[in-house]
Amino acid sequence: MNFLESIQMAGRTLLSNKLRSALTMLGIVIGNASVIAMIGIGEGGQKFVTKELESLGPNVLFVIPGNQETQRITFEIPRTLVLADAEAIATQVPTVVGVAPELNRRQLVTYRNQNTNVNVIGTSPSFPEIREFEIEKGRFFSQIDQDRSNRVTVLGGDLAERLFGDSNPVGKQLQIKNVSFQIIGVLTPKGSSVGADYDETALVPITTAANRLIGRNSPYGIALDYLVASAKDGDSVEAAEFQIANLLRLRHNIVSEDDFTIRSQKDALETVGQVTGALTIMLAAIASISLFVGGIGIMNIMLVSVTERTQEIGLRKAIGATQRDILLQFIIEAIIVSVAGGLIGTGLGVGGITLVSALTPLEAGISPITISITVGVSGGIGLFFGVVPARRAAKLDPIVALRSA
Repeated sequence: MNFLESIQMAGRTLLSNKLRSALTMLGIVIGNASVIAMIGIGEGGQKFVTKELESLGPNVLFVIPGNQETQRITFEIPRTLVLADAEAIATQVPTVVGVAPELNRRQLVTYRNQNTNVNVIGTSPSFPEIREFEIEKGRFFSQIDQDRSNRVTVLGGDLAERLFGDSNPVGKQLQIKNVSFQIIGVLTPKGSSVGADYDETALVPITTAANRLIGRNSPYGIALDYLVASAKDGDSVEAAEFQIANLLRLRHNIVSEDDFTIRSQKDALETVGQVTGALTIMLAAIASISLFVGGIGIMNIMLVSVTERTQEIGLRKAIGATQRDILLQFIIEAIIVSVAGGLIGTGLGVGGITLVSALTPLEAGISPITISITVGVSGGIGLFFGVVPARRAAKLDPIVALRSA
């Protein structure tokens, strides 16, 4: 028999037992669909987080109080970074075009009979430019507002809509922690960014936040939760990081270990890539177990098939079929089952990814190369697990086979 005849015979044999063939490939179908779906969702998660980080701006640097060791052993924010440090960076670091310090606390916001607990952010007038926010109504607070600790606030778009509906809140008064504030502006809704939803916040001058809402909690000035610095361009990010670190070491009289941490968008993207990549591999490895189980199912059914087709094997050998012909036919049957299951599973997996993309913010997707590799792996599993029953069938003695039949 030539190779084409072996394929035709294997196909006829599988079609003659449709239910058993379908049940045999079920494990491969589930395994392939799981692997495709897990890889696609993992890649979608990585794209989503990367997009969120890129929305912060390509030239952004985050300066966080405390070093990595301090951040690991305590839940409290160290008080090693103050407003004067932010002002020094803005004026003394030539590669930085702006600095936005942030002091965040959840506070009770009240308007008439409406109460809500939101994140109140004390920051500087440079916040909209550095964090790329637009003002939908009114204005942002000015340097004069900060210098005088004026009781003015700018609301996130969603918070303004929740408290005031369709009416314009600019010029109206609300209470933050029972302190009256005048609303001077509303931010254009932007959505959450890396877990922070600025559309549900109230922004106030950082001096107002420290003097009237939170209090000064550092002997060296207003302690910050972190500050955001914007470099001139992408090529200046590393230089800005180096200069900021040197300036803070001089200001804090550091001779050994830093009491701050600087993170760039590049660092965050690398960390996210490592974490999501590891999670994707882990999910794909877990899903691949079902492929292995499917392969065992193929071997099991093929062994049963050898037992049931003992007479057929004996007759074929008696009229001249070689061990190679018998071996080839059974291997081809196993490969057809696994590849067909792989293609069906791939279709189901791609359909699942499409559904996830339609119903969630994840831009789930998978490359054709990954699909090809997955289908190839399923075919390889069929070949691997089909060898044992195929060899068993090929080694049957025709006389013994006919006698046992």
